[in-house]
Amino acid sequence: MVQMATFSFMIGGNRRYWLFQVFGWGTVFLMNLFFAWSYDRLRTFDDRMMFFARFGILFILGIVFTHVMRMVILEINLLQKKLEKQIYGFTLLTIVFSTLSALLYIGALYRYNYLSAKEIEAIKESGFLLTLLSSTVNIFIFYVIWSLIYFMYHYIAKSRKQQLETLQLETLVKELELKTIKAHINPHFIFNSLNSIRALVDENPQKARKAITELSNILRSSINVDKSETVPLEKELAIVKDYLALENMRFEDRLRVEYQIDEDTLDQPVPPMMLQTLVENAVKHGISKQIEGGVIRVTSEFDSKGSHQLVVLNTGQFEGKITPAKDPLDPLSQGFGLSSTNDRLHFLYGTKGKFEIKQVADNLVEARISIPASQLAL
Repeated sequence: MVQMATFSFMIGGNRRYWLFQVFGWGTVFLMNLFFAWSYDRLRTFDDRMMFFARFGILFILGIVFTHVMRMVILEINLLQKKLEKQIYGFTLLTIVFSTLSALLYIGALYRYNYLSAKEIEAIKESGFLLTLLSSTVNIFIFYVIWSLIYFMYHYIAKSRKQQLETLQLETLVKELELKTIKAHINPHFIFNSLNSIRALVDENPQKARKAITELSNILRSSINVDKSETVPLEKELAIVKDYLALENMRFEDRLRVEYQIDEDTLDQPVPPMMLQTLVENAVKHGISKQIEGGVIRVTSEFDSKGSHQLVVLNTGQFEGKITPAKDPLDPLSQGFGLSSTNDRLHFLYGTKGKFEIKQVADNLVEARISIPASQLAL
């Protein structure tokens, strides 16, 4: 009972394998039946009985020996070895098991008298070894086909599994990098905002309290948007407006803000905190260094190619290039904001996402983000 249960479990656990086994050796049987019938070798009842008996033995031996060969392959872990060793291993096993199968096949034909008088006479003339060699070569062909199919099936399955694992690893790395970048953007933004509030505490406590309220709104929004890779532009724009309202308390008349927003772009998905990072950069490196202050203009529109363009134009001078931060684990390292913008666009959109910052006039700097437009929003 235990053996029957084990056998039943083995078949149930490898249903696809056993279906292939029966289908493959059944195909061999049907092909031989077709050729025997085509060459008129099944004329009498005895001929038909002889044929079915002989190929019934071949069918059973084929299933049993290839299954044992599969067990050996799994036992020695052949499929996990180098390709050269796999080829040598499959070749050796195919020769050994086809020889054993041929030996038992001839022995069964002798034992149950499934050889014709003409075949017995031919064996006596050529000798047993030559007969065994001839039978081994015929059976070897079937075993080679079985080995090739088994090898190719697992080779392709292994390659697909490796490709899937590689894609999963790349996705995981991408998610971790995006989370790392987001984790650094928020502290960087918070530190600057707290510095702005600190400057108002002694000068104007009432404005400082209002600034704290603005900061709490920004932090609440930033916590929510961190949960996804993209957010609607409308939500991102709300954070930008809160931030600029906060900075306007510190700079007063030195900071002028303009918005040129195409209403059709408000539903467009954008990376969270990205536009705010550019605006923060414009304030820190542009407006704050101008004695008379300046203007920040935020633009959102579609270009002629259908791409979504986010532009931050500010008074100031752009010096340097967009380079990765010297220490990407240090949120205060120079260049982190711009380099993180470049990196996030690359992770999210590949070559379709573009970011550039340049001097467009004597005292005007333009930061431009180009990302694929969402067709649903359009």
